[in-house]
Amino acid sequence: MGTAQLCLIGAVILLGLVSVPAPGVPGTLLCWGAVLWWATSEHTSLTWGVLAGATGLLAVAQVVVWLLPNRRIRDSGVTWRTIMNAGAVAIAGFFLVPVLGAILGFTGTLYVTERVRLGGGHRTAWTATRTAMRAVGNSVLVELMACLFVTAGWISAVFAG
Repeated sequence: MGTAQLCLIGAVILLGLVSVPAPGVPGTLLCWGAVLWWATSEHTSLTWGVLAGATGLLAVAQVVVWLLPNRRIRDSGVTWRTIMNAGAVAIAGFFLVPVLGAILGFTGTLYVTERVRLGGGHRTAWTATRTAMRAVGNSVLVELMACLFVTAGWISAVFAG
């Protein structure tokens, strides 16, 4: 495999890592797809092993991502409809004000919705918003760590091979 192709695969992995915190962007899928591209180009037992490990790790991470926030969000009283609305506003905010708009859109929508739902109290709305943000943040952290482990495995295999 040529250096140019390895650099392109590395760029896709880097794009995937940067995309993990962005709402609506499949950062994990980009990292996995880049490793798949590399493994299908090289055809060695090492590359297939790295692909199998990446597939397993990212699959487990996705299960954890789906299970982790459910309990905490349910305990906070924030509805999934609120989370979905906040996610939609975050995606729009991401394109209106790159990166910062996603964070502000998500947090702002959660806060305003919870303040209205809970009767206008700042303290209870802010507590519910913080709980939901922690749950979503933990999910992003799990996904990012899994992608970082996949990246480390890929880099190690590239230098070993």
